[in-house]
Amino acid sequence: MEDSSEELTQKQEAAIVALITHGTVREAARACSIGETTLFRWLQQPAFAARYRAARRQVVEAAIGRLQRLAVRAVDTLERNLNCENPTAEIRSAQLILGQGVKGVELMDTQERLERLEALLDEREEKNKELREARQDT
Repeated sequence: MEDSSEELTQKQEAAIVALITHGTVREAARACSIGETTLFRWLQQPAFAARYRAARRQVVEAAIGRLQRLAVRAVDTLERNLNCENPTAEIRSAQLILGQGVKGVELMDTQERLERLEALLDEREEKNKELREARQDT
């Protein structure tokens, strides 16, 4: 797993916000008054890329949270329309909300499992490195 604790400049932090809120790298660069090439270069730097991924993950998690809150209303809609004459649009919306909410939870669960596996892999690689170094010293 990558270390995103390295300090970024204020411009880099602003660029991350711009990347999240604008549709393209060009628009994001323009919004924070930096060159497009600079922003592409920053995206190649591990600390910047890790922080950007973390910010995107937060946005996705917030959206999933909203879907989960809407799920209660979606179920209410389904219940209310059990005996309606033409509930098609509301029911379709409710189904979509519930489906996306479930997918969001699955995505978050998968992400957590992946992070645990990456941590275990990092730990194992570190132990293997220590063993190799110990063997070389003997």
